[in-house]
Amino acid sequence: MDIRLRGPVGWRRATAGAALATAVIVGVAPVAAAGPPTVLSTAAGTPVCQVRDGRLNEISGMAATGDGFVVVNDGADEEARRRIFFLDADCAVARTVRYPSRPRDTEDLGVGADGTVWVADVGDNDRSRRTVALWRLRPGGKRPVLYRLAYPDGPHDAEALLVAGDGRPVIVTKQGGGAGLYRPATALRPGATVPLTRVGQVRLPSTRTRNPFSFVGRAVVTGGATAPDGRRVVLRTYADAFEFDVSGGDVVAALTTGTPRVVPLPDEPQGESVTYSRDGRSLLTVSETAGQPPGTRPTILRYALTPTPAATRPRTDPTPAAPRGADAPDRADHGGAMSAAVGAAVAALVLLVLGMARARGAGRRDKGK
Repeated sequence: MDIRLRGPVGWRRATAGAALATAVIVGVAPVAAAGPPTVLSTAAGTPVCQVRDGRLNEISGMAATGDGFVVVNDGADEEARRRIFFLDADCAVARTVRYPSRPRDTEDLGVGADGTVWVADVGDNDRSRRTVALWRLRPGGKRPVLYRLAYPDGPHDAEALLVAGDGRPVIVTKQGGGAGLYRPATALRPGATVPLTRVGQVRLPSTRTRNPFSFVGRAVVTGGATAPDGRRVVLRTYADAFEFDVSGGDVVAALTTGTPRVVPLPDEPQGESVTYSRDGRSLLTVSETAGQPPGTRPTILRYALTPTPAATRPRTDPTPAAPRGADAPDRADHGGAMSAAVGAAVAALVLLVLGMARARGAGRRDKGK
């Protein structure tokens, strides 16, 4: 999600910035699982390589490949940035693949077991899109194929994509408290709009990890990935990564009934990407750097994972997940939810007011030039 405020488009950036806090309000509030979460690693991220290509300062999706990485930008306004970028092991651009038509807001990507690259064009800060899209690039392909999809319950902003063991994509929405899980109801067809089905929701435990967006940044899902062996999946926020064990390839069951392990990702400037290393022993992340001081370049970081038994542990909190295919009402403790919702509302207003002030200030500076 682009939350910068600058130049003549300051008001649009302010609106996008407020969407971060609004995402928490839409989901009411983060709901913690029973008991403290298991912290899988507390080690700081180790730099792997630095991306020096100027087109890549808004990396929103990343996956590791056999010889490097594949990344996409977050809804770039400039034509030169609207590519699928393949990087070598040193983070240098090895090749690019253009989209045959203009994408709207590419937010994540995943790589299937057969090497197919899936790009999630699912960002919707204003929640105004009638359809979202997935781009599929076959191994060695030169032209990705576009598939359009529609939510069954109105627009959602989303920034995370998971590729299940059967090759089917799962979209995870960006809302605190209960991120929705959606997957295509039928086979994808080019030139047609395929309905999505809501198959559940995932609730992430609360943490205290430092991040630029405070508690709001700890509540919203900004990226996801599936382990190379398909036995684990990870979702990330601006603050943490949450790893779930997958049994029998059922990603939805893992997310809706499993208890995650936590990998803190403290102080990443605007962390929206996560993937597994090719051997599955580490998580790799990268942040957007568009709003950072001049000369700041995206750096891929490695977080080593502690080996754990590959068994899904059932959740024991009294709040049941929404039934698959239904948008079930929340049965969490309403007193706690309301208190957190009030805090989220305050945060949203603060972000909006600050955004408006910065946007107007930027506008006045532009007029004075």
